[in-house]
Amino acid sequence: MLRDPLLNKALRLSKMGKYDESIKLLEAEVFRYQDSYNYYHILGNICLHAGDFGGAHTYFTRAKNIRFREPANLLGLAALFLRRAETDRALDLYLDVQDLEPKNKTAKRALRVIRKYGGTDEFSAWLIRGKLTSLYPPLPWAGIPLKPLPLIIAGIAIVVVLAAALGIKNIPVFQRSGYEEGALEKTERDSPVETEGLYRYVFTGQQVLSMYQNARELFNKHRDEAAKRELNRILESNASRAIKNKARLLREYTEPPGFDTLKDHFSYAEVAADPLLYRDCHVLWRGSAANLRTGPNTVSFEFLVGYDTRIVMEGAVLVELDFPAEINTIEPLEVLGRVVPLSVDKFMIAGTGIHQSPALLGGPAKPGGSKN
Repeated sequence: MLRDPLLNKALRLSKMGKYDESIKLLEAEVFRYQDSYNYYHILGNICLHAGDFGGAHTYFTRAKNIRFREPANLLGLAALFLRRAETDRALDLYLDVQDLEPKNKTAKRALRVIRKYGGTDEFSAWLIRGKLTSLYPPLPWAGIPLKPLPLIIAGIAIVVVLAAALGIKNIPVFQRSGYEEGALEKTERDSPVETEGLYRYVFTGQQVLSMYQNARELFNKHRDEAAKRELNRILESNASRAIKNKARLLREYTEPPGFDTLKDHFSYAEVAADPLLYRDCHVLWRGSAANLRTGPNTVSFEFLVGYDTRIVMEGAVLVELDFPAEINTIEPLEVLGRVVPLSVDKFMIAGTGIHQSPALLGGPAKPGGSKN
C-alpha cells in the first residue's frame, strides 16, 4: 500500500498521545475507507490504546472481515477478549497468530500469561495492575511502507530497466511460488486429452494446452479466482488425467482473497448458470439477509443478492458462516465467500467475510461481471 497522508497524520497524533483528536480525524472519513483493512486496523488500534474498548472491538472486527488472517489485528482482538476474561477465545486467536508467525513475541508472551494465570484470581490482579497493555499490538509507524510484493515487483522493474540500458539480456522474470511447479512435462503436452468417456466440456488438445497456460499466467498475476475458473473448466473436460492432476496442484497454491484484494468479480448470473465452473471461486456480492439462523459459532441466512436497494433481486442463495457474526435484515450487506456447488444447477456460499453498514445503501457498486 502506498503511503497515506491521512493515516500517517492520525498515527502521528496518536504517538503524541492525542488519541481523541486522532479518532475524530479518522471516523470523519469512514465512507472514504469503507473497504480498507489498514484504516480499520489502525483505527481499532488507536481506540485500544485510548481505552475505547467498544470502538476497538468494532473496528478490529471490521478489519478481520476484510482480512481474516492478519496477525496484528488478531492480537488486538485477543487482547480485548483477555480484558473480558474470555481466555478461551483469546487463546484460539493467539494460537492462530503463532501458526501464522511462529516467532511472534507478543503471542508467545500472551500464551505464557494464560498458562500461568488463566482461570485464577491472580489473573484479575494481573489485569488491575495494567499489564494487559504489554500485549497490545504496537501502533504502526507513521509512513506505511509498500507491501512486500509491490516492493519486489518494483525492484524487478528497476533491474529490467537498468539491464535494458546496459544491453543485458535474459533477465529472469518474476515467478510466483507454484508457477514453475505447475509446468507441464513433454509427455503431458504430447497427450493432453482423453479419447474416451463422457465430459461436460470437450476440447481439442490445443485448446486444453492453451487454457492451462492461460490459467498459469492468471495465477502468476495473482488473479487466483480467474485462474481457478479456467482450472475448473479443465477439470470438467476431457483433459488428460496428468493435466488434471497438474491443475489440482496449481489450485493448492492459490490464496483466499480479502475485500480489498479480490481482483476478479463474477456476477450471480454467471455463477448460477454453471456452478461447477466456479467451484471454490470467491465472489463478493451485495444484497440483504433473510431467514437468519444463528448457532454458538455459526450463522446461516438466505442472501438476497442485489436486493440491498430493495428494488431488484438478482437471485437468492444460502450463505453459511463458520464464525459468529451480528447481522440484521434491515441494513445492506456485503458477503465475501466461496462458491460451493450442490449440483449442476444449485450452489451455496461458504462465507469468509461480511460487511454491513447503512453506508452501503446507494454507495458504489462492486463490478458485476467477470474480468478476463
